[in-house]
Amino acid sequence: MTPAFWLALGAVYGFLGVALGAFGAHALKTRLSAELLAVWKTAVEYQMYHALALLGVGLLLRQLGTSALLQWAGAGFALGVLLFSGSLYALCLSGVRVLGAITPFGGMLLLAGWALLLVAALRGA
Repeated sequence: MTPAFWLALGAVYGFLGVALGAFGAHALKTRLSAELLAVWKTAVEYQMYHALALLGVGLLLRQLGTSALLQWAGAGFALGVLLFSGSLYALCLSGVRVLGAITPFGGMLLLAGWALLLVAALRGA
């Protein structure tokens, strides 16, 4: 993937994070329990953190050139957000608790993304 891809994906995730945060704070405020609103907030927070991480991957790739480690880090962040935050959003909207079983897989991908970013940094990308 090109640096522009990771930058664009980070921007999309950031845009959606703000939109979903506002949706949760306003439209869902009276429809979800305090517990589920906290889950929604966690999903938004993690999405926003990793939107910034994707922007970082794009900028690093733009500056340093091709790096398989950075590409894999970006993939971990991108897929991790889909599974982690996505499963939490789905759980909140549907009430189907079993969707929470997907969340740890997303968390592992997010951790893998950070570990790969660390290895890339230690190796000079």
